[in-house]
Amino acid sequence: MPMGVFSQVKFETIQSSKLEEKREIKIQLPEDYENNIDKTYPLFIVLDGDYMFDTVAGNVKYYSYWDDMPEAIVVGVSQLNSRYDDSVYSEQNSLPIDTGADFFEFIGLELVPYIENKYRANKFRVIVGHGETANFINYYLLKPKPLFQSYIAISPELAPNMIDFLPSTLEVLKSKIFYYLANTNNDSGSIKKMSQVLNKDIVAIENPNLDYRFDAFEGPSHYAVPTHAIPNALEKMFKVYEPISKKEYKEIILELEISPVLYLQEKYQNIEDVFGISKKIRINDYRAISSAIEKNETYEYYEELSKMARKDYPDTLLGEFYMARFYEETGEPKRAMKTYQAAYSLDEIAGVTVDDMQDRAALIKEDFGY
Repeated sequence: MPMGVFSQVKFETIQSSKLEEKREIKIQLPEDYENNIDKTYPLFIVLDGDYMFDTVAGNVKYYSYWDDMPEAIVVGVSQLNSRYDDSVYSEQNSLPIDTGADFFEFIGLELVPYIENKYRANKFRVIVGHGETANFINYYLLKPKPLFQSYIAISPELAPNMIDFLPSTLEVLKSKIFYYLANTNNDSGSIKKMSQVLNKDIVAIENPNLDYRFDAFEGPSHYAVPTHAIPNALEKMFKVYEPISKKEYKEIILELEISPVLYLQEKYQNIEDVFGISKKIRINDYRAISSAIEKNETYEYYEELSKMARKDYPDTLLGEFYMARFYEETGEPKRAMKTYQAAYSLDEIAGVTVDDMQDRAALIKEDFGY
């Protein structure tokens, strides 16, 4: 089957009892969806799917291709002829009423369960909105147990009371939430003013469960700003998921007072805890930690790194090389030599070759006369 066939857009129709009508949705599944039947994926719900879906789906596909974020299921909700009705709220309390309340229940009680029953979505859910729908997504955050773990609000046309609702809710979060807010200097005066006030209030919140980011763009129109905001939001939301960068290596890992191996373990545990993804440690991340051990001459950390590499890449030289380096630098040259020698049948990986292992064994033998 041709590569990429499963990343093509699917069109489906949901018969909604809440809306008392059919609603069109677009779905982009990951490229490897059919080949990894045990794998689950984060779920993106994109409001204003008629024009926002392609921007979100394209960026998700791009960033996941480079492993800067996990592959994800992206669902766009058609609102072409219903956008105003879907977003209706009360002038008295700023909460959804009538068709707005119906649409709120459609997303939470029909659409999300429909996708999760039919496709392998995990429990990390993202919702995206623009303008009026960027206000609407916040209603899910006001619930005692938020339906979504991540909110991307682009140039929101906020309901009057939302300016108070959001900061008071974010201040007392009991679970991890990522919240991204963006505007542009070409938004209307009300959008700019309210989003700036909202940003000021949210920035002042000190809650470890809140991961908040804000962008104020110069130049894009109100309708073009999603193309600028979405990639920024994804980069910031999935920062912990990214491979170890040169900046992270130089400014954090080399300066650690704890074991860099523990740092690596915590990084991947965080990926699992936040995104629901059990991910094998990348080869390049192993190499970054090994480089830090060599540079800081903290060779005792190689032992634990070796155990991890043996588990992740059992048929390769990686774990044996790290264990041999541990023995070599902690006063056990004979065990180092034997470990180097015994690894000849394993697969080469990450620049570690059989010839290199045998050469290292020969040097130890020559130096110590074994």
